[in-house]
Amino acid sequence: MSARTGGAGLLARAQEGARTVRWFVRGVTREDRYDRYVDHLRRTHPDEPIPTEREFWREHYVEMGRNPGTRCC
Repeated sequence: MSARTGGAGLLARAQEGARTVRWFVRGVTREDRYDRYVDHLRRTHPDEPIPTEREFWREHYVEMGRNPGTRCC
Protein backbone atom coordinates (compact mmCIF):
# COMPACT_ATOMS: atom_id res chain seq x y z
CA MET A 1 0.00 0.00 0.00
CA SER A 2 1.48 3.32 -0.99
CA ALA A 3 1.32 6.47 1.11
CA ARG A 4 -0.90 8.02 -1.54
CA THR A 5 -3.48 5.22 -1.40
CA GLY A 6 -3.40 5.21 2.40
CA GLY A 7 -4.03 8.95 2.51
CA ALA A 8 -6.93 8.68 0.08
CA GLY A 9 -8.45 5.89 2.14
CA LEU A 10 -8.04 7.90 5.32
CA LEU A 11 -9.64 10.93 3.69
CA ALA A 12 -12.57 8.83 2.45
CA ARG A 13 -13.12 7.39 5.94
CA ALA A 14 -12.94 10.86 7.48
CA GLN A 15 -15.49 12.19 4.98
CA GLU A 16 -17.81 9.26 5.65
CA GLY A 17 -17.45 9.84 9.40
CA ALA A 18 -18.28 13.53 8.94
CA ARG A 19 -21.39 12.62 6.92
CA THR A 20 -22.47 10.22 9.65
CA VAL A 21 -22.00 12.83 12.38
CA ARG A 22 -23.93 15.41 10.33
CA TRP A 23 -26.78 12.92 9.76
CA PHE A 24 -26.90 12.13 13.49
CA VAL A 25 -26.83 15.77 14.63
CA ARG A 26 -29.54 16.75 12.12
CA GLY A 27 -31.73 13.94 13.47
CA VAL A 28 -31.17 14.79 17.12
CA THR A 29 -31.82 18.50 16.59
CA ARG A 30 -34.78 17.72 14.30
CA GLU A 31 -33.21 19.82 11.57
CA ASP A 32 -34.11 17.02 9.14
CA ARG A 33 -37.86 17.73 9.45
CA TYR A 34 -38.12 19.37 6.04
CA ASP A 35 -36.37 16.46 4.30
CA ARG A 36 -38.64 13.96 6.05
CA TYR A 37 -41.73 16.05 5.20
CA VAL A 38 -40.77 16.17 1.51
CA ASP A 39 -40.24 12.39 1.51
CA HIS A 40 -43.67 11.96 3.12
CA LEU A 41 -45.37 14.22 0.55
CA ARG A 42 -43.75 12.40 -2.36
CA ARG A 43 -44.82 9.01 -1.00
CA THR A 44 -48.35 9.77 0.16
CA HIS A 45 -49.42 12.86 -1.80
CA PRO A 46 -47.49 12.79 -5.08
CA ASP A 47 -49.80 15.35 -6.75
CA GLU A 48 -49.44 17.96 -3.97
CA PRO A 49 -47.03 20.84 -4.55
CA ILE A 50 -43.91 20.69 -2.40
CA PRO A 51 -43.32 23.87 -0.40
CA THR A 52 -39.90 25.46 -0.34
CA GLU A 53 -37.85 24.91 2.77
CA ARG A 54 -38.46 28.51 3.77
CA GLU A 55 -42.25 28.10 3.40
CA PHE A 56 -42.12 24.87 5.41
CA TRP A 57 -40.28 26.45 8.34
CA ARG A 58 -42.46 29.56 8.30
CA GLU A 59 -45.62 27.39 8.56
CA HIS A 60 -43.96 25.19 11.16
CA TYR A 61 -43.27 28.14 13.46
CA VAL A 62 -46.74 29.62 12.89
CA GLU A 63 -48.24 26.27 13.90
CA MET A 64 -46.02 26.12 16.99
CA GLY A 65 -47.37 29.55 17.99
CA ARG A 66 -50.98 28.43 17.45
CA ASN A 67 -50.58 25.13 19.27
CA PRO A 68 -47.76 25.31 21.83
CA GLY A 69 -48.40 21.79 23.16
CA THR A 70 -46.19 20.97 26.12
CA ARG A 71 -43.88 23.95 25.84
CA CYS A 72 -43.46 25.80 29.10
CA CYS A 73 -43.54 29.33 27.63
